[in-house]
Amino acid sequence: MGVVARGLWPLVAALALGLLLPLVLDQYKLYVLSLTLVYVILAIGLNLTLGYAGQISLCHAAFMAFGSYAVAILGQHGVPFEAGLVLGVVLAFGWGLVLGFPALQVKHHYLAMVTLGFNIIVFLVLRNWESLTGGSFGISSVARPAWGPFSFKSDRAFYYYILAWAAIVVASAYWILHSRWGRAFRAIRENEMRAEVVGVSLRNYKLMAFAIGAAYAGTGGALFAPLLGYIDPGAFTLDRSIQFLMMVVLGGLGRFEGPLIGALVVTVLPEVLRGSEGLYLIIYALSVILMMLFMPKGLVGLWDLAWRFSKSATSPSASSASPR
Repeated sequence: MGVVARGLWPLVAALALGLLLPLVLDQYKLYVLSLTLVYVILAIGLNLTLGYAGQISLCHAAFMAFGSYAVAILGQHGVPFEAGLVLGVVLAFGWGLVLGFPALQVKHHYLAMVTLGFNIIVFLVLRNWESLTGGSFGISSVARPAWGPFSFKSDRAFYYYILAWAAIVVASAYWILHSRWGRAFRAIRENEMRAEVVGVSLRNYKLMAFAIGAAYAGTGGALFAPLLGYIDPGAFTLDRSIQFLMMVVLGGLGRFEGPLIGALVVTVLPEVLRGSEGLYLIIYALSVILMMLFMPKGLVGLWDLAWRFSKSATSPSASSASPR
């Protein structure tokens, strides 16, 4: 019970904070916070695929693109946002399932190369299929959702819309990772042969690890397009996939809270350092390198350390001990 509480109450606190922050933030800071939530959704998907199931993926930006372009293209024809979101998630899930098949044959750096190649292919298709995607010019005026007379066009209203989706994704991921699916993913990550011996279907669970992670990316992508109001292929390059990988690793690979912390740091830290003129990118890069070197378990490792310290400080043995 203690472990579950330790994992849940920070998420509840984060949700409460997320509900209150828009009341005190200006328009730009609210945009940064909205973007952070979108990245949290995307990072949760990659953390499920890589952190829990151990299947490396360098094409998360490609899955994200399916969601973004689905809502943008359908929106141009007056199709409701939710229909585009569903289509984007289905496309991402389907391609994630297809891409999961190489994971049955190759591992580690070979799988990384396969997923890297897929990201490049999707980028090239988006750039060259001008009649559908707008090519390098992209698609502008991506509409935000509306339910009858109620619209999410304002920045604050759309922020709460994104927050609701982030809460849904967090809740569903928590359920998956604390079910037999999550136990199977972790077993595959630790030792595939042992997992197969105890009855885990490597084929089914590897495919689903890719597909579910991709579906979350499609969800994030569908929210990303109307948040910016404009998309082009440059938003879905390999650099963006590596950025998501950095969020997961920096936050804590295979830790449930990791994507939230990693997305927050990777999104907000550059904004904090932006006032350092041309040095902010150097400072940002050095900060990330130092965190990776001295915190190999990610920033969540600091939380674990603080938790253990507080438990030891308040334990009966510690409080009853006295110097002689």
